[in-house]
Amino acid sequence: QVQLVESGGGLVQAGGSLRLSCAASGSIFSINAMGWFRQAPGKQRELVARITSGGIPNYAGSVKGRFTISRDNAKNTVYLQMNSLKPEDTAVYYCTSGWRGEGYWGQGTQVTVSS
Repeated sequence: QVQLVESGGGLVQAGGSLRLSCAASGSIFSINAMGWFRQAPGKQRELVARITSGGIPNYAGSVKGRFTISRDNAKNTVYLQMNSLKPEDTAVYYCTSGWRGEGYWGQGTQVTVSS
């Protein structure tokens, strides 16, 4: 059984930064793409960023230039560095496996950006 456990969410003022982490159990981590999705109240879940097993990132247009996804295969961990946060970034952020999030999902971590 694979588990994804997110951490690092919280409350931050607009313009601030947060770093999310996702620790994965199981040996699948190094061979899978990993990603972050988010869901704001009343909105559809959307892809934020994803990264191939080899470390090539891909970003949603709304976060490009502000967010950075990275991974440490030795630690089975994927990160999302979020800078210049905006109130519209407020959402529950989910760690996922698979290029389209078709694999496992974490329980989510709340990110709230105040104006």
